[in-house]
Amino acid sequence: MRQASLKLKSYAGNVNIIDNGNLQKRILNMMLWMLGILALSYVFFLGNIVFNIVERKTLEVYAHTLSNDVGNLELEYLSLSQKVDLNLAYSLGFKEIKTKFATRKTLGSISIAENEI
Repeated sequence: MRQASLKLKSYAGNVNIIDNGNLQKRILNMMLWMLGILALSYVFFLGNIVFNIVERKTLEVYAHTLSNDVGNLELEYLSLSQKVDLNLAYSLGFKEIKTKFATRKTLGSISIAENEI
């Protein structure tokens, strides 16, 4: 392992990188642009998270209000349904009618002719 690291060091020492003085600047600029993009992405996602939390709280309050309204309407329905009786129906114009039921004959009472053809 030691021989491999010594060989690598000797080869790396002989390699000449052509640098026109702007390679480090390019790398630095690229890293700064990436940092800026990451910072903007972080702010964007954090803003969306906060907005969604506020929206959820608003919707929870609205759902609670609707639940209370439904409870009040159910209570009103129950109080009104106890007042419904025959006298109220007569005062609204309803009247009683005779019920007529449809009946059918039993199977034994039907006579079938022997030769209907």
